[in-house]
Amino acid sequence: MYEDKTLVCKECGNEFVFTAGEQEFYAEKGFENEPQRCKACRQARKEAIKSSREYHDTICAECGGPARIPFKPVEGKKYYCSECFAKLQEANSLAE
Repeated sequence: MYEDKTLVCKECGNEFVFTAGEQEFYAEKGFENEPQRCKACRQARKEAIKSSREYHDTICAECGGPARIPFKPVEGKKYYCSECFAKLQEANSLAE
């Protein structure tokens, strides 16, 4: 059904392959647009966004240890460290 396509990155101008498997994945997810950036430029863009985030320190509601969150904490709300958050998500996915 799908065939590999060669696209041009709008960021760096280099050609990259939009594989048949990637096209199938995009179709399954309902994405209508083809990627406009190569993998390296997509990764660099993600990192730039991540590094510009402001993090806030709070206390984990589960273990009591330190937790860093990418948004301002609201008093009275529960926040979790990365480890406890992952455990809670795993427990929730098993319960479904």
